Amino acid sequence: MKKVGIVICNYNKEQEVLECIQCILESDFTDYDLYVVDNGSTDQSVERMKERYAENIILIENSENLGGSGGFNTGLRMVYEKGYPYLMCVDNDAMLDEKAIGNLYDFLETHPEAGMAGAKVYHLEAPQYVQQFGQKIDFRNFCTEVNYYNAIEDGSMPEYLYTDSVAACSLMVRRSVVDEIGLMPEENFLYWDDTEWCYRCNLAGYKVASVGNAKVLHAMGAKKEAVNTFPTYYAWRNWITFFMKYVNEDAIETMAETFLDSIFQEVYEGLHNGEESRVKTIMMAYDDAIHGITGKAGENRIFALDFNMEPYRRLFENHKRFFIENNGYEALEERIKYLSNYLNIDVEWLDQKEDGVATISLCASVFKIEDMSRRKIYIDINDCIFETEEDMLDVINYNYSKRSFLYAQKPVFVENMKKLRKEWSKK
Repeated sequence: MKKVGIVICNYNKEQEVLECIQCILESDFTDYDLYVVDNGSTDQSVERMKERYAENIILIENSENLGGSGGFNTGLRMVYEKGYPYLMCVDNDAMLDEKAIGNLYDFLETHPEAGMAGAKVYHLEAPQYVQQFGQKIDFRNFCTEVNYYNAIEDGSMPEYLYTDSVAACSLMVRRSVVDEIGLMPEENFLYWDDTEWCYRCNLAGYKVASVGNAKVLHAMGAKKEAVNTFPTYYAWRNWITFFMKYVNEDAIETMAETFLDSIFQEVYEGLHNGEESRVKTIMMAYDDAIHGITGKAGENRIFALDFNMEPYRRLFENHKRFFIENNGYEALEERIKYLSNYLNIDVEWLDQKEDGVATISLCASVFKIEDMSRRKIYIDINDCIFETEEDMLDVINYNYSKRSFLYAQKPVFVENMKKLRKEWSKK
């Protein structure tokens, strides 16, 4: 029996998964068996893995996409039943250093207080920068904070950190810990499953380590919307559900207010911009969370993206010549200039302010602007534009609308949350 059972979960990343497999096969540590779960891919992933690695991997083919946690658990369950002392998850787009697996194994062998260990993650696109060195769960602000995010690797960071969670893109866990806490929380389907699994490990009395000499490259953007609101639904629903489960009783009301404030902002901005898909998805994610609905998203939750270009089109066509006060938002300035080219509208951008030229002032949120003169055009980091009289009315009504939303939704959120917590406590 080998020491480690490694599981890769793949869905429609035929090139990335081949590179991931190759990295593992080139590892200095060889006391492992490699399982690859294909999660119902519709590309050529299965055929290409069979062609290149039939003798190196144990391939498991799911007939449908069971989500990240369901896909991983398909393999982890098999590895657990076969009795491997250590189980390991690897994302299909993670590129492991040749010493990563061995160093994670050595760490757990020499640190009995640790139940899980994850690699130090670097940006695939910029390998000198850290993407994650463990993650903290903030129960005051109901969010997570990544350690050393975007820090340059200069050799000054600790050898390892004990933390609240590590990324499942390269995570090793003791079989004995799985005996106590189970496999990944499969009800999440996607996102927050690794965070919750690690948190359960901590609650069981074991530490979770992020190990500096175990290195992995990983791409960013997994939660970014590209085609539809698929990632938005799972990120929001599971984020809300996690804190509903684990927050202290005395913080329930504060938590409800915090989440409702964030939800309102997303909804109001979406409606202001004429982008209803994201609004509908977030509201359905919120509704499912407070009613305990988990697993794969039901009908009428995921929608095609509807980025509305008309406010920008109208802006560029109405003025033609602009001066931008970027106020430190250089990336937003570049984006606005790019959009004028994308819309194929001839616009002149001036380096200095001139009379008769429209001034765009960039800001964090147009809904916090107090200047109602409309002598300037305000654009914020979420593409909300304050230019017209109609825009001004949205800005004026923002605070009252938020108070109304919170007043109406808070008792609904709190009552459903308390009801669910009673049900969860009985399980």
